[in-house]
Amino acid sequence: MRRSPLRSIPTVLALALLATACAGAPAPATTTPGPAADGGIQAARVALQSPTGVVGTLVFRTVPDGVEVDGEITGLAPGAHGFHIHEVGECTPPDFKSAGAHFNPTAAPHAAPTAAAHHLGDLGNIDADAEGKAKVHVVAALSLDPRSAASIMGKAVVVHASADDLSSQPAGNAGDRIACGVIAATED
Repeated sequence: MRRSPLRSIPTVLALALLATACAGAPAPATTTPGPAADGGIQAARVALQSPTGVVGTLVFRTVPDGVEVDGEITGLAPGAHGFHIHEVGECTPPDFKSAGAHFNPTAAPHAAPTAAAHHLGDLGNIDADAEGKAKVHVVAALSLDPRSAASIMGKAVVVHASADDLSSQPAGNAGDRIACGVIAATED
């Protein structure tokens, strides 16, 4: 037996009304907890190593002004040492040349970190005391967000044998690379 075309009209109307009602309803929210929701990384860490006994741990945290770097480095000769972020996240001993040049996505000249124009990787000098220990505290206009041109994720941190003169091109005449480590995300 065939159905009358008029009997299916109420079904079609009901489905049309249901579709119209649902079209105005907001879609269910989907969220991802933690820093991954916006793609940003809130904390990172680097373990510095060297064949000469220079070691240290640095912690990087996102702050309103960029990135804050805190930590301690030991095994240094007393005095000032150039302290930079380099463009390649590779630390092949003994000379760490694999880390490449200073991180410089803006093609600026080498200078002090307080200069209007400088490599983003120019973090200045750290000072080791008579026992060869340096406390590190730096805030720089960098990012931990891998989507940012200023991101330092996966880059290398390099400590040099001598002080950075903060002006010589291309890298401040800071001498040999004596310690190196790669910046990696952490849960801290």
